[in-house]
Amino acid sequence: MIEVNVQRIGLDAQSQAFVVILEERAGDRALPIWIGRPEAEAIAAHLNDVKRERPMTHDLAASLITGLGGLLRRVQITRVVQGTFHAELHLNRHGSNIVVDARPSDAIAIALRAGAPIFVAEALFDGDDDADADAPADGDHLSVEELQRHLSHLRPEDFGRFTP
Repeated sequence: MIEVNVQRIGLDAQSQAFVVILEERAGDRALPIWIGRPEAEAIAAHLNDVKRERPMTHDLAASLITGLGGLLRRVQITRVVQGTFHAELHLNRHGSNIVVDARPSDAIAIALRAGAPIFVAEALFDGDDDADADAPADGDHLSVEELQRHLSHLRPEDFGRFTP
């Protein structure tokens, strides 16, 4: 597993979808993950230190974890199955380790609020075919390798300034 930081949130001009760019903490590699608008807004709000009067969904999830005596130890983005990234929340509660399946965008938003580190499986950076063995080859889903190739062709102007 490779520890990453959220580099930025942007809008992919080609697909008109939001993308979160994760960058290695100790390296140059980056991994794009296309996400929904609400999750993009939640991540961007935290990155830009936007304060809300009432807790939003990801704030609530982080509060539930701590309120129930848990600690979010880390988030792991583990694999791609049929073009969809998968993640896990790794929690500890009263000495017991608990792993919860999550969408990467939700896991990232919660990790940011909880101050937990985010990790990505090495195979996802490598474009390892095994990481995406179940992905269809049609145009509706991009493999990890195709996502990385797409990212390498993006220009800074392809990303608009995102404001929640």
